[in-house]
Amino acid sequence: MPTKRSSSAARAPASPTAKRAARKRTPAKRTAKARTTSARTKDLPCVLTVDIGGSKIKFLASGQTEPRSIKSGKDISPAKMVAEVKRLSKGWKYTAVSLGYPGLVSASGPVAEPGNLGPGWVGFDYAAAFGCPVRIVNDAAMQALGSYDGGRMLFLGYGTGVGSVLIVQHTVIPLELGELRWGDKSFSETFGRRAFEKAGEKRWRERVLETIPSLQRAFLADYIVLGGGNSKHLLEPLPPNVRLGHNLTAFRGGYRLWGIDEMPSWQVDSPDRSGSGRLGNWRLL
Repeated sequence: MPTKRSSSAARAPASPTAKRAARKRTPAKRTAKARTTSARTKDLPCVLTVDIGGSKIKFLASGQTEPRSIKSGKDISPAKMVAEVKRLSKGWKYTAVSLGYPGLVSASGPVAEPGNLGPGWVGFDYAAAFGCPVRIVNDAAMQALGSYDGGRMLFLGYGTGVGSVLIVQHTVIPLELGELRWGDKSFSETFGRRAFEKAGEKRWRERVLETIPSLQRAFLADYIVLGGGNSKHLLEPLPPNVRLGHNLTAFRGGYRLWGIDEMPSWQVDSPDRSGSGRLGNWRLL
């Protein structure tokens, strides 16, 4: 009768040659994947995002966690803004700049002077001043870009005036809803900072919330994001499918302009964000 092989014999160790071959195969796959990830990361620029507001100019570089700021106002020219930002961001490394501008912007840069800043913004050479490539968008568009979670989103920014942006399937469409009429005044005159100070928080909030459902229906928006400096006064409960933005989303929008979608050093909004998309899919009209 043949002798039965023991289980230990059946599990005899692999030969040294087979072990070496196995060790070579597995790390090779991991190394190739690591090289691909490293190459993609290396191609992305380090971005300095500058968010220009009516009362404050905030800026943050990718990889940093604490925004810095300077006061804004009528004495701020573009040259002074650049000089102050460069001075206060000394030590930060960046190879590109995103600029959120409080006014009309075309492919060539600002096309109208801002009413709450000094002169000289139209025609200024921002790339030469910063010493690196610069991409400029309207400040509301930059915050909207950072707030987008897919679908059709209407962004409303309540600050000095009323900023507005519609994003549909990664296409960014700047709007001028501040020019709409509300009685004998424009939206910006009715819902801007001066109107807030004159009407008081309660009455101003009631007026704003009264308009939101109509705007959502008019633009067929899946959801509305409320941003800008005065959005903090729009307390819960909000209408269905309406949420408050976060003051850090402008920085995320600036990073997205250059292809950086998420920053691991800080988190904005809810952790279950989906469908945000990469810059390669974005179109700015």
